[in-house]
Amino acid sequence: MFWYEKWAAIRVAGSGSMRYPSPDILAGNVLRKLAIECKTKNGTSIYIPNEEIAELQEFASKFGAEPWIGIRFDKKEWFFISLDDAKQTMKNYSISEVLARQKGLLFEELIEKV
Repeated sequence: MFWYEKWAAIRVAGSGSMRYPSPDILAGNVLRKLAIECKTKNGTSIYIPNEEIAELQEFASKFGAEPWIGIRFDKKEWFFISLDDAKQTMKNYSISEVLARQKGLLFEELIEKV
């Protein structure tokens, strides 16, 4: 999707199983860099451990990228959620499909955001 829109992007092999924090996707152009943690779910809510989000924030901070969560429910469209819009609990970040539709950006909106 990113390459089609003239952005560079790579899938980070082994993300989540490496010694160091890394996102699932790095994407960028001359103006922006994005670090994206991707999740898919057949259902209505996704729970992401606080540790995963902390690692995404750490990587994005060190790399100079914007941290985002990419979510797709039931093989529908992708939504991109700012970490500020995800609901944090004691153990997890919780994102429902309703929240994703209310606060999330569609792919086209994400790449246009400046």
